Amino acid sequence: MKRIWLAAAVLLLAGCGVQPTEVTAGRPAPTGVAPGVTLYFVDSRGELRPNLRLTERLGTISEAMSLLLTGPGGSDLHTEIAAIGVTRVQVVTTPGLIQLGVPLTIDEVTPRGIDQLVCTALGVHVQSGGSRSAKVQVHFVQPTPESDERRTCPLIR
Repeated sequence: MKRIWLAAAVLLLAGCGVQPTEVTAGRPAPTGVAPGVTLYFVDSRGELRPNLRLTERLGTISEAMSLLLTGPGGSDLHTEIAAIGVTRVQVVTTPGLIQLGVPLTIDEVTPRGIDQLVCTALGVHVQSGGSRSAKVQVHFVQPTPESDERRTCPLIR
C-alpha cells in the first residue's frame, strides 16, 4: 500500500509532461447571444443606418433578409427596396462569398437598396463569426450585369 501512495505522489509531482506554450493570435470570437439582428435601412438624408430588430437571437442571413424585405416597421427610417410581398431569399455561403438570390428585379431596388441587402447579409455573417472581408453577390430574378458584382458594405470594414 505504501508503494501505491509513493507512486501516486511521484505522478502528481511530475505532472503530465505538458509544457506551457505562448499565446497565439486568432480570429475574434463570435459575439455570442444577440438580442436581435441588425438590419440596414435609409434615413431622411439617404444614408444607411443600422436598425436593431429585437428578435431575441441573431438568426440566419436568410431570416435577416426576410425581415429586411418586410420593411422598417414603425421607425423613422425607410427602405429603397420595393415591397413585393415575397420575402424569401436564397442564401449560399462559401468561403469569402455570400450569394443572395432575391425575389426582385433590378428595377425594384435602388443602388442604396442593394447596399441595404449587402450590409444586412454581411452584418449577420460577421456577427456569427464570419470574415469581414467576405463579399456579397446579389442575384436578381432577371439576370443583369449587377448580379455578377461582388460587393462590400460601406459601413462594415
